[in-house]
Amino acid sequence: MSAPTATPADRGTPQQRRPRQNSEVWSWFFMRISGLVLVFLALVHFSITHILNDVTDTDARFVAERWDNPLWRLFDGALLVLALLHGLNGLRWIIDDYVRSPVKRAATKAVLYSVSFALLAYGTLTIVTFSS
Repeated sequence: MSAPTATPADRGTPQQRRPRQNSEVWSWFFMRISGLVLVFLALVHFSITHILNDVTDTDARFVAERWDNPLWRLFDGALLVLALLHGLNGLRWIIDDYVRSPVKRAATKAVLYSVSFALLAYGTLTIVTFSS
């Protein structure tokens, strides 16, 4: 005995047939939005550090003067977080594409997540606790 097949009337309206969104859809969307924001943040960072100021003047004093303003700390924190998450997501896609063994994939992702968390924690600690 075969399973009954659904007729077009049983499938519901187009609104009911909309595919469910999963984490990969949000991951794809995040990559596009974060990429656009990162271009802006990176260009501002590059302009201030390399065009408006001489690179040889970029030292701890320069950073301390900039980070006296909390908005600059927020700017650099956003750059740090978005760059790390954007890179992490891209590397996760590469691992899913090229590491075939589930055990090796899990181990590689564990190392990736650990290193990313350590970099995020260290960078955040530096931005939050830096003082002149």
